[in-house]
Amino acid sequence: MAVAFPPHIMALSKVQRLYDACDVVFSSPAAAPTVGEIRWLQNILDGMEAADVGIDDGEKPTSSSSDDELSPKSGSRLLPAPAFTQITYVHIHQCDDFSIGVFCFPAGATLPLHDHPEMVVLSKLLYGSVRVRSYDWVAAPSPSPSRRKCGLARVVAADVVRRAPCQASVLFPRSGGNLHAFTAVTPCAILDVLTPPYSEDHGRPSTYFTNVPVPSLPGFAVLEETDLPEGFTVAGAPYLGPELTVDMDEDDDDDSYDDE
Repeated sequence: MAVAFPPHIMALSKVQRLYDACDVVFSSPAAAPTVGEIRWLQNILDGMEAADVGIDDGEKPTSSSSDDELSPKSGSRLLPAPAFTQITYVHIHQCDDFSIGVFCFPAGATLPLHDHPEMVVLSKLLYGSVRVRSYDWVAAPSPSPSRRKCGLARVVAADVVRRAPCQASVLFPRSGGNLHAFTAVTPCAILDVLTPPYSEDHGRPSTYFTNVPVPSLPGFAVLEETDLPEGFTVAGAPYLGPELTVDMDEDDDDDSYDDE
């Protein structure tokens, strides 16, 4: 059944609606989000476009939005998609409970295979096409400071190409493709919500992996922890979308970027 939002909620920008929903759903870290809450967030993400987070994808004028009140004002300054000549992260918000940001890719750029330890990640492809490779651990390797992670993983997506517009996706700690890599087929951007965010202090570092196929086990691979590829960097860009009103009890963390 469709939800009828009151007028004061409908007057909010789309990114503000997303933030408010995340604040409600993720404000109790001890309680895992329900299926209904995840679907609610996916529905909000499904209604978002690049202009809603301050990016001009070049597809159409920002004033053509069907909901002028909720999109950046006509004539406002947006980040042009052709300006992203390397992978760039647009930081929107981060607190202890969740983060919101956008990864922008030039064609051909790759975000290497990485994990999301004990995290839920919702992703919305805002424009363009991206090739996805993802895995889930058969049995997650036990953390050890003296040795690198290594284990058998099940292939979830084998070079699957996603094209915008498409529905928002979600991955969980042990399902949905918790370890993934992206390669931009065309210039593209991915809006991410992570809960909780990466945190070295809380045992949630971002770890990179190489994959070794197992010929005798089709659909599986051995994943081995590796160093960040030499020369790989992610640039930062300012958020130019609608102003966000955040909970004053939160400490907004302005880290330059987070791997998705």
